[in-house]
Amino acid sequence: MGLALASPALVTAEPARRITPPGRRAKVVTILGDSITAGLGLPADQALPARLQAALAAIGAPAVVRGAGVSGDTMAAGLARVDFSVQADSDLCIVALGGNDLLQGLDPKATQASLERIVRRLKARRIGVLVAGMVAPPVIGHGYAHDYDWVFPAVARAERVPLYPNLLDGVGQIINLTQRDGIHPNAQGVQVIARRLAPVVARALKAHA
Repeated sequence: MGLALASPALVTAEPARRITPPGRRAKVVTILGDSITAGLGLPADQALPARLQAALAAIGAPAVVRGAGVSGDTMAAGLARVDFSVQADSDLCIVALGGNDLLQGLDPKATQASLERIVRRLKARRIGVLVAGMVAPPVIGHGYAHDYDWVFPAVARAERVPLYPNLLDGVGQIINLTQRDGIHPNAQGVQVIARRLAPVVARALKAHA
């Protein structure tokens, strides 16, 4: 998440020729996100794009995973750059934004409107979409948390795209899986996220084929 803007972290892991049979184009997955995607505090080979690529290969669903994460990005900021951050050869885009909207207390209705527009733009380009949601922690007021948590399933349902309900599932609020800020996953935490996310990504890729 992080509030300081940084350049997009584009992580293109193993070349396509190494992960697909001869004559077949590798599937391409792009993660449109914030500092979690950008791998804040981690080397590139331990960041989510690289670890998700490895997890997909491990379950027999090889793909090239590109990171398009900018630290500090809100959903609206992701909307502003989705057309150039998600390249045309992407088969699937994981929209993994919204954490900074929560940290900044932005209106969930505005977050939802931006997410809807991101999904529609990607669909118009014939790029598959997987919405990776976030869940407000217990310390957030009940009313706001309810409205925020509803954003992701509501958009996924309305736009008929798959949903991964909580990107930080199994990692958030767990001390030994997060960095010192208590928010960003450490290398072990990223591994947990990648392993849990990979089967959902594989299904989304298959459905979009």
